[in-house]
Amino acid sequence: MLRNDQLDQWDRDTFFHPSTHLAQFARGETPNRIVTGGSGCHIEDRDGNRLLDAFAGLYCVNAGYGRTEIAEAIAAQARELAYYHAYVGHGTEASITLAKMILDRAPKGMSKVYFGLGGSDANETNIKLIWYYNNILGRPEKKKIISRWRGYHGSGLMTGSLTGLELFHRKFDLPLTQVVHTEAPYYYRREDTSQSEADFVAHCVASLEELIEREGADTIAAFIGEPVLGTGGIVPPPAGYWQAIQEVLDRHDILLVADEVVTGFGRLGTMFGSDHYGMRPDLITIAKGLTSAYAPLSGSIVGDRMWKVLEDGTDENGPIGHGWTYSAHPIGAAAGVANLRLLDDLDLITNAGAVGDYLNQQMTQALGGHANVGEVRGEGMLCAVEFVKDRDDRVYFDAGDKVGPRIAAALLERGVIGRAMPQGDILGFAPPFCLTREEADEVVAKTADAVGSVLG
Repeated sequence: MLRNDQLDQWDRDTFFHPSTHLAQFARGETPNRIVTGGSGCHIEDRDGNRLLDAFAGLYCVNAGYGRTEIAEAIAAQARELAYYHAYVGHGTEASITLAKMILDRAPKGMSKVYFGLGGSDANETNIKLIWYYNNILGRPEKKKIISRWRGYHGSGLMTGSLTGLELFHRKFDLPLTQVVHTEAPYYYRREDTSQSEADFVAHCVASLEELIEREGADTIAAFIGEPVLGTGGIVPPPAGYWQAIQEVLDRHDILLVADEVVTGFGRLGTMFGSDHYGMRPDLITIAKGLTSAYAPLSGSIVGDRMWKVLEDGTDENGPIGHGWTYSAHPIGAAAGVANLRLLDDLDLITNAGAVGDYLNQQMTQALGGHANVGEVRGEGMLCAVEFVKDRDDRVYFDAGDKVGPRIAAALLERGVIGRAMPQGDILGFAPPFCLTREEADEVVAKTADAVGSVLG
């Protein structure tokens, strides 16, 4: 029963919620939740519900809720200097310190950090820098970006085009023509079930080679990919995938953008997914885990070979014509410094790896044999359960059956938040790094109970 009060009415009358069925929400046909607090892995709402957030907001509250160390750093920065811009060489102690901390943790070969506010604007920055880079090198035709189906890279015009999910294209006139898509490294959903992982990697590489041949390598500037597919289904790559892709990109002089908005700063149990999988990116996109979402902040980490060309470009053309008003916002930077220190001090990345492995093992043990579970998969503090109508013949449920959303709703009724992922009946988990084994057991037990209530 929806509460009939003023705040609820204001919500429905004035608040445009993202990723929401607008008409149903405005009519009061779908519930809202007004969140009032949080601690550790739990959030609380104004109705007194305490929920174990097994998705860390949107994969982002990595350090956990209620971290006073980060809150106090934000408050101290706001008292001292709430804002100043980063244009024309201006900086703050927090932004300069954070850039140094990031590069100290980044994969080898990275040079500078450009700060934005969210992952979408960071990827917009990346594309502009890639185009600028090729213009300075005298390659005006080398501008197309290869992304992957089921990848997620943002919701802007260019970043929504990079995103390989139909929901983000439908009726928005996307994707733009500069973006082309190739095969997702989604082994479970391979068309040819007789393929081994090695065969499937070879298939992905052949598909990429065919795309490059068709479009022309001299027109393709970069390839963008998440180390682990996130919103597209939480899909770790098959063994050897990134090494094989990297070889193709190197051979055709195509830049690699590693979108580490989800994986950066520890979610795989390692500082960066690029190191985890042996990727050699030219640009790295960072956001969520940079501040554990205590304040908005993103970044584009620029590699050495690109940076030298950017410098040459400004010698030729004057100051680079790119910037956001809130680039390197001091409050976001202060949150980032405090967050990275907290991750180190509490050894949270080690815990993410260890408890994440435990979560995946227990989820596999509890649900791996279920007649309607096609696959349990994950890496580090990422886990997904994919539901199918017939596991033997890999027959999927009809989208209209809404099996994934129904299981997510049943899980929520049991006090745990999981996420129904798009384009499939997939239940995703990405808990805060402070998750304990006891809390992992609770997630698994309640997920199994929710699955039983919907599918038997």
